[in-house]
Amino acid sequence: MEATRPMHVTLRQLSIFASAAKHASLTRAAEELHLTQPAISMQVKQLEDSVGMPLFTRNGKHIKLTEAGQEMYRYALAITRKVREIGQVMDDLKGLRRGTLRVGTTTTVGMFATRAVAQFYNRYPGVAVNLEVTNRRALLELLENREIDIVLMGYPPEDRNLDATRFLDNPLAVVAPYEHPLRDRKAVNLRELADEPFLLREPGSGTRTTIEGLMEAKDVTLKSTLTMTSNEAIKQAVEAGLGIAIVSEHTIGLELEARRLCKLPVRGFPVMRRWFVVHPGDTRLSAAAAAFKTMVLESPETLNAHSPATARATKTDDVTPLTSAEPIGAISSDDRAAAGARRR
Repeated sequence: MEATRPMHVTLRQLSIFASAAKHASLTRAAEELHLTQPAISMQVKQLEDSVGMPLFTRNGKHIKLTEAGQEMYRYALAITRKVREIGQVMDDLKGLRRGTLRVGTTTTVGMFATRAVAQFYNRYPGVAVNLEVTNRRALLELLENREIDIVLMGYPPEDRNLDATRFLDNPLAVVAPYEHPLRDRKAVNLRELADEPFLLREPGSGTRTTIEGLMEAKDVTLKSTLTMTSNEAIKQAVEAGLGIAIVSEHTIGLELEARRLCKLPVRGFPVMRRWFVVHPGDTRLSAAAAAFKTMVLESPETLNAHSPATARATKTDDVTPLTSAEPIGAISSDDRAAAGARRR
């Protein structure tokens, strides 16, 4: 029986291959790893020579994993993940004098996350922190691939193995230009706004999913919508008179104070959502990630003291609680019981 030929594979080759496979592009892999494209191509070619089979099919600038490439990608992710865990364990033994923390956040939570990262860095200046700000869909993909340690976001999905702990209420309000004619009304029905242009986040955003669920539950059809990829762009567009929007109260404190925006007194608003600290449920947190999680959970209000919503976030008599149209994530037993009580 012929002996199996040993493969000579390096961690560098696996890391480069995994990046190329993730992006389906050698150019994107080169940009991510700060290498030249010829260097990426050479490492992938050496890996293919060692394996004895092509790992990609190539069509111009586009690459696609072969069957062998798909298997190699699965193992490359597992191996690089274990190597990172080794580094985390060694860093833990040294204490929080060094190490790396990869934090992800949605754009809605971005301002809070930036303050949290700054406070963490002041406590542990030896830890290198990477902050990824993107939408909900991309964050879940990063978590799935273990490319990020911990995430601050809205409700995570129930069908994934995620550990999620609530840390702050997130009331959503209807905002309009300051001089909007409905500003001084005592109450406005949501249906009255159906003819106004609505500014929405892109598909994949948690806020957009909540708004669409709310409109469906209220049987309200929006006549005109504009899609934008950031909360800042939406706020500026509302201020410029392009339409109205539903946004987190945590993000509009300065605009309300400067009278650039106003909150419309829409019945049933603010709608209360929650923010969570989320990480993979089957992965050991590094010392840095555990310390970051503890810091966020211990003092969320101090990290978000600028927000007009913070002071009232614990008062629920004037807000609409979560509805069944909103996604309920994989949350702790206490939070799940509370959510169930609200639905009953």
